Amino acid sequence: MRFTIIFSLFLPLCSLGQVKELLSPDRTIRVSISISDSIAYKVSVDGQQVLDYSVVDMIVEGSSLGQKAKLKKTQYREGRDTILSPVPEKRTRIPDRYNELSLIFTNGFSLQFRAYDDGVAYRFQLQKKDSVHIQSEQANYQFPDNHLVYYPRVVKREGLDIFHTSFEEPYQIKAIDSISKEDLAFSPVLVKPAKGPKLLLTESDLEDYPGMFISRGTGLSLKGEFAPFPVEEKMTEGEFPQYVVTKRADYIAYTTGSRTFPWRVMVIARHDKELPGNDLVYRLASPSRIGDASWVIPGQGTDEWIIGINLFNVPFKAGINTATYKFYIDFAKRFGFERIMMDAGWSDYKDLFKIHPDIDMEEISRYAREKGVKLSMWTLALTLEKQLEPALDQFNRWGVDFIMTDFMDRDDQSMVGFYHRMAKACARHKIMIMFHGAFKPAGFNRTYPHAVTREGVLGSEYNIWSDKATPDHNLLLPFIRMVSGPMDYEPGILDNATRETFRPIGSKVMAPGTRAHQMAMFVVYESPIQIFSGNPSAGLLEPAFMELLGSIPTTWDETVILDAALGEYIITARRKGNDWFIAGMTNWNARDLVLDLGFLGSREYDITVCMDGVNADRYASDYILKQYRDYKLEKLTLHLAPGGGFVFRFKNP
Repeated sequence: MRFTIIFSLFLPLCSLGQVKELLSPDRTIRVSISISDSIAYKVSVDGQQVLDYSVVDMIVEGSSLGQKAKLKKTQYREGRDTILSPVPEKRTRIPDRYNELSLIFTNGFSLQFRAYDDGVAYRFQLQKKDSVHIQSEQANYQFPDNHLVYYPRVVKREGLDIFHTSFEEPYQIKAIDSISKEDLAFSPVLVKPAKGPKLLLTESDLEDYPGMFISRGTGLSLKGEFAPFPVEEKMTEGEFPQYVVTKRADYIAYTTGSRTFPWRVMVIARHDKELPGNDLVYRLASPSRIGDASWVIPGQGTDEWIIGINLFNVPFKAGINTATYKFYIDFAKRFGFERIMMDAGWSDYKDLFKIHPDIDMEEISRYAREKGVKLSMWTLALTLEKQLEPALDQFNRWGVDFIMTDFMDRDDQSMVGFYHRMAKACARHKIMIMFHGAFKPAGFNRTYPHAVTREGVLGSEYNIWSDKATPDHNLLLPFIRMVSGPMDYEPGILDNATRETFRPIGSKVMAPGTRAHQMAMFVVYESPIQIFSGNPSAGLLEPAFMELLGSIPTTWDETVILDAALGEYIITARRKGNDWFIAGMTNWNARDLVLDLGFLGSREYDITVCMDGVNADRYASDYILKQYRDYKLEKLTLHLAPGGGFVFRFKNP
């Protein structure tokens, strides 16, 4: 139900400047907007100022919108709604409560500000007749003190400009005045004051416009940065060719003159545990454009790329061949996975119709249908776009209901348009899609619910060649990256290592942290399609472990973050139907966590628990798997090994 109140106020123009106020529905967050020679806003929370006056502006066709702008009228609106999510990453019913103030100016633009109980957002809106060039946008964040900032710093690629990145970097943690002005970060970025609420900076509803990077501004400020529009591109050589920009324009976007622009979002969290459960970015995005979404069927799947198809105890030569994929189908069927991924190599990267000679796609497709397992296919982005409609037709014939496309590595206006084109085409063919080499979702998953997940995260594949995907890193992701949308981390590696024993070894991939830590990611990390990246040959040796893992849902009716501390630990409870899954993870520090189960009520459950074994601090693959029938727990203390974790399944008997 939507309850909306609209007021329209015509205001006298005043050369002395004006200040407009907007309060959150619970009246604890205040936004003050100053209109004088420029437009700026500040934010206070519970009476504490968290953002000083910060200028916002947009340069359109060479002219500033904000300088000396004259206010024509304001409109006030109260939104009281509930969003029903067709693909619920956190919860089925999403309360959407906000107060909105629209400032309408005489020179054909307006600014919309929204105050929620858990954040603030604003966006520009143009009312121009013709298409326009956007030279730049000012998105400034002026802080009252020298706060700590958690930011993923872009590493410049040789021969390319700084705006080329796969959006996969570890987090730097520095005070604002220690951040180099040469550094560029992709959002979201988290700001941590010494006292008071944490502030996460990101965006939502990104369309026909470049994504927002963040750099240091003047003084104690951060500012938005936007990739200029690409005017010349070239295709790279190498194993995975892609288009890179060789020349950029002196504007960031050329777009229709009558439109809204992306929301600039500040998520506000008084307590750490409020961040992983926040869905403000989703609420701000445009509603679904695909109509009936009943054909969008998420679930778990397998992938063979991370382990290099290094199977064992099989009677065939493992590799990119028919026998291997039939083995994966059998594995998926046994443990309740909905689909398998056929990753890079099933076809020529540059031609989706040039199938690997050792693959019989008709036989694989037939066998998958017989077993009731769906197929998923990897594609190279430039090849998918080139062969789009015939390729999607072929995927439909094979029974493919989910594809990955990879190696975009940009978020300028042109590349953002690619995402929308692919999503629209896949919707026509009723195929789900995931983007790798991709920027964060920014609400795309609400607008296109079949775009079920996205990479834009430093995940399991980095264990092949680096030591970056550590438990310390893993315990930052739910508080930063995940706040902007689902992420394809691809957990489930079954060869586990302590800090001392970890080594990056391709085709014999191990993961730092315990086995229970890997299991916990399937509950803690949000992704409507979860990809199991471990070795199925090893999984077959531990069927009870795999049966529990395969039983974990990927969409949820309800989510409660029971306890959490940024970068240290998290305990997440999620409900599907009448069953609850509760999981916890810790960083490299061993710790005891108290699990209070009072919220489950007096009902008795069949309980399955996977937790760190007594020797997990030395042998990280050590775990305990227990089952209890018709049992009730109220409160217990769990010991987590360094890089440890746990999963409880409470099944309604």
